[in-house]
Amino acid sequence: MKNNKLTSASKSIVLIALFIASTLSSQAQNETTGNTITVTVENIRNTNGKILASLHDETTFMKGKEGVQTAATTIVGNTVIVTYKNILPGAYAIMCVHDENDNKKMDFELNGMPKENYGMSNNPILYGPPTFDLAKLIVKENEDLNITIRI
Repeated sequence: MKNNKLTSASKSIVLIALFIASTLSSQAQNETTGNTITVTVENIRNTNGKILASLHDETTFMKGKEGVQTAATTIVGNTVIVTYKNILPGAYAIMCVHDENDNKKMDFELNGMPKENYGMSNNPILYGPPTFDLAKLIVKENEDLNITIRI
């Protein structure tokens, strides 16, 4: 009988410890870490479709991979704002496309040229495929960024 009481008490202590640990873990997940990048996308020619925006690091930029964070924004007027939260310090690039036909991808001509308007951080003038270095932003600790991308 004494062993049953001890086993029951041990189980209760373990359950309480697990509950406390899970509570602390969920509180930690709710806290914000990192910085905010606010992107104003300008020069949108019409309100058809959506603006697709993706935040990339060097491992995902132009590699056919999903970005660190992605967003799809309804267009009202010729400007939209996209916000990326909890961004850790590092090097990133942002790419945007005006997905006019709302098929959730960038469409290309037969010769490989984009059919839909696009832009990226730093607004580089391109004469070929974009590179990470041309679009690179440096996110510093405790420093939010506000940028503008023209498409």
